[in-house]
Order: sequence, then structure tokens, then C-alpha cells
Amino acid sequence: MQIKSYKDLIVWQKSMDLVVDIYKISEKFPKEELYGLTSQIRRCAVSIPSNIAEGNRRGSKKDFSHFLTVSFGSGSELETQIEIVKRLPFGSNLDFTKIDALLLEIMKMLNKLIASLQPTN
Repeated sequence: MQIKSYKDLIVWQKSMDLVVDIYKISEKFPKEELYGLTSQIRRCAVSIPSNIAEGNRRGSKKDFSHFLTVSFGSGSELETQIEIVKRLPFGSNLDFTKIDALLLEIMKMLNKLIASLQPTN
């Protein structure tokens, strides 16, 4: 199947779902975290599909691979921030099961997609 748009990529679609889930769960964070973890965790989540889209539109495999790597980095940052929230008192009552599974799946997909774009020797 030929990819006509980044919107055809399952990894982009799943990362968009992740953004929605992150926004929903972060609405439950304390108000004093609005400019801290809430803002940071949302920006990381938004960065994942945004960089997939930008890289795809750049037109070259090298650029696409670079932006996928940036998305992967944002995913790692998001993983860390989720772990921080889980360790804080307000995070102990939040269910990250769906988000953890979706983020893991996205990270695996990004890893495979990045590997597929690497030049073969």
C-alpha cells in the first residue's frame, strides 16, 4: 500500500489517540500543576504525531527518519513524565493502563519504522 499522507500511518493515528488520552487524564492533575507537569506531558504527547507529520512532509527518507527519531525521543520523555506522575500522591489514583500500552505500541512502531528507513549496506 502506498502512503499518500502521514494520516495513513497507523503510528500517527495511534499517537493522535494517545494525545486525546493524555489530555483527558491530565485534566485530573491538580491545578497547581497546570504550568508544570500538565503542560509538559501534553507538549510531549503532541510532539509525537506532530513530528511524524512534519517528517513525512519533508519528502526525504533522511528527514523522515530524523523526525521519527525526534518523535521517539518525545515518547521517551513522555514515559518518564508518566512515571513521575505515578510516583506523586495525586498520580496514585490515576489509571495509566491504556496510556502505557498505547505508548509502548507507538514506541515499538516508531522503532521499526526508523529501522526500515536506515540505509542498508
